[in-house]
Amino acid sequence: MLSGKRVPQKPPARPVGPTGNNIMSPITPGSRRKKQKPQEKLLSGKVAKILPESALYTQLLEFESRVDAALTRKKVDIQVALKNPPCVQKTFCVYVFNTFDNQTQRANADPPTWTLKILGRILEDGIDPEQAALMKPNPMYPKFSNCFKRVTITLDKRLYPENHTILWENSRSAAPVEGFEVKRKGDKEFVVNIQFDVNYTPEKFKLSPALTELLGIEAENRSRIIAAIWHYVKARKLQNAYDPTFFNCDAQLQKVFGEETMKFTMVSEKISHHLSPPPPIEVQHQIKLSGGIPAGNACYDILVDVPLQIQRELSMLLASTEKSKEIEACDEGIRAAIKKIHEHRKRRAFFLGFSQSPVEFINALIESQSRDLKHVSGEASRNAETERHSDFFNQPWVEDAVIRYLTRKPANGHDGPGST
Repeated sequence: MLSGKRVPQKPPARPVGPTGNNIMSPITPGSRRKKQKPQEKLLSGKVAKILPESALYTQLLEFESRVDAALTRKKVDIQVALKNPPCVQKTFCVYVFNTFDNQTQRANADPPTWTLKILGRILEDGIDPEQAALMKPNPMYPKFSNCFKRVTITLDKRLYPENHTILWENSRSAAPVEGFEVKRKGDKEFVVNIQFDVNYTPEKFKLSPALTELLGIEAENRSRIIAAIWHYVKARKLQNAYDPTFFNCDAQLQKVFGEETMKFTMVSEKISHHLSPPPPIEVQHQIKLSGGIPAGNACYDILVDVPLQIQRELSMLLASTEKSKEIEACDEGIRAAIKKIHEHRKRRAFFLGFSQSPVEFINALIESQSRDLKHVSGEASRNAETERHSDFFNQPWVEDAVIRYLTRKPANGHDGPGST
């Protein structure tokens, strides 16, 4: 019987079997259930002594680790860039024109109508706007609905008293569109007022007169406004020498914040009442009901922020898994080769130990196998030398063990040890 936790002791020297297995390592049920770890790609020092060429392999591993670290840093930078993609300003050309029907011929029953059409697209560099209207739009560029939050069309209230205001919003568009049209009944010409609310990404704000005078900009996003304030403080050396988290306000800053000292973390909150939504772009269009069709054709250039086209290539680079699969296959081949090298090293150590001292090697092998057998059978705690003395059989448990042995039931149809 075993009592307590058995801790196998490691022998001083253990020969290795010719199959590459450690023939003296204890094999317990717990070790059988333990999941084997994948073979590492590192060569041990013993292998390095046998193979001097392994130094080059070690250098390649170090170089690989540096390359992997650099690639990891670059991937993180790319992922950050994808979350906040850099933008460039492009010219978005808005085409406004109208068509009309049944304005002169009244013989049929159809009433006179007109249709206002508003289309738009990003202009390619160096291409005339009139030629761009006839070309297919670039699928890489955002469409009309991506560049504007809403478009408000105001008709003549005297001609259309009930529904003179028409509101288009991109949030209501199920899919990106290149424009929209408005159709109404009517036979009189008038002027339409159109307001475009640009969809800035990130969102831009109009600065108050005091903040505009301080920074010299009229509209910008919040992060760049805060950065401009920081550069203003740094250029004029207004940062507090005793507490760098504070800065002193000069006359211009006091007009904005109304305080003599300010904490940097409070800048974003303090400038909120100095920011307002940028005013919409307003154009006037004359609805013409005579002449050629389309009538009153006009185009307006609006600067919009467009993400760089390289963002798509970067996304495809991060999403590509073919190269990673190839690298994993190569790593698996390296692990298999390293495992085979270690197995051959163990075989070499086994036969080398036997060739140097056969008698001592065999004795150590037998002793090792004997210890392993005891571990497997659960008899590692028995001590043969102790069992040879009579005191061993005078222990309290011996009498109980003898009675249990003599009175146990017969097994396999044979009589027990107590039968006659």
